[in-house]
Amino acid sequence: MNKNNAVIEPKSHYQILDGLRGVAALFVVAFHIMEAFADGNRFKQIINHGYLAVDFFFLLSGFVVAYAYDDRWAKMTQWGFYKRRIIRLQPMLIIGTIIGAILFYFQGCAMFGLISQTPVWQMLLVMLVGFTLIPLPVSMDIRGWQEMHPLNGPAWSLFFEYIANILYAVVVRRFSKKVLGVFVFLAACLLVHYTVMGPRGDVIGGWSLDDVQLNIGFTRMLYPFFAGVLLSRMGKLITIRGAFGICSLMIAVTLCMPRIGDEHHLWMNGLYESLVIIIVFPVIIAIGAGGSIMGAKATKACGFLGDISYPIYITHYPLIYLYTAWVVTNKVPMGRGLAVGFLLWIGAIAIAYICLKWYDEPVRNWLKKKWLKQPVSVDARQ
Repeated sequence: MNKNNAVIEPKSHYQILDGLRGVAALFVVAFHIMEAFADGNRFKQIINHGYLAVDFFFLLSGFVVAYAYDDRWAKMTQWGFYKRRIIRLQPMLIIGTIIGAILFYFQGCAMFGLISQTPVWQMLLVMLVGFTLIPLPVSMDIRGWQEMHPLNGPAWSLFFEYIANILYAVVVRRFSKKVLGVFVFLAACLLVHYTVMGPRGDVIGGWSLDDVQLNIGFTRMLYPFFAGVLLSRMGKLITIRGAFGICSLMIAVTLCMPRIGDEHHLWMNGLYESLVIIIVFPVIIAIGAGGSIMGAKATKACGFLGDISYPIYITHYPLIYLYTAWVVTNKVPMGRGLAVGFLLWIGAIAIAYICLKWYDEPVRNWLKKKWLKQPVSVDARQ
């Protein structure tokens, strides 16, 4: 059989890590809901460090990719690897972009000033380009936020995820643990330099196709993704009781931590974020991978959270655009807005689950049969 289509037996996956990915994704939605009341001021943001969930996702992704594929290259070409990653990631990106296109003209407000000036043909062109994940230059912005994916903002992180996967397949998979350790150390230095010595004191950004934002995006991706690869290869896991609850609490605390320091002491917050990304997140993953789930209910909960984690992340933001426009236009107070925000949070979960079951899983199963010529039992999360 051609190596591109070789049957790769599924590995048992880490149930707790599936659940933690879902926990972090739910915090991302909550973070974006609360962001509507911050007036663009990062010092006022509630669930202040919710954006660090993206860095957690990068680290978790590197860990899972290395676990799933490091020992499978004898059966798999680079193109075979890319096809598997496209099958896993691309279908849900497309449906998230379609949702963004459907809701686009309902999101118009002063904050999104370009929406009212955007003809339908241009929006549809942006949608088609969005299906490919090709980043749009600032000159093609149709919203006013200069996003590389203006119909579905979080797709910027998927763009860097693909770059990380390409780097892994082309170069990094061949690194010894020692060489990879040096690479990860240098990437950590780059991260610390930006967060502690940089102009913002945080890692917020990465979503525009310009020099500043691309620098942020690569800085955010390089350390966590390849630290995850290194962690997987080292196999140094931590086994403790109650791992899922402990790790969930650690995620909640780190993401909800208020901003540290003020505008005159930006380095303090930068140091906090560096410590979280470089030390705390790897510890969480080591505990999660080393722990075990006890009981059918806990297993089912982690399975559900893992199933909806990527769908909710890549489909929720068009709802956030709509919600933000409503809050800003009507000057909605937080007390009233949070009730609607909670309904949005529930609705985002429901939409993600519906998209997963009625669209994503059937499409991925079809693509596996068509592209890989293999049964659909291969673990969908790898």
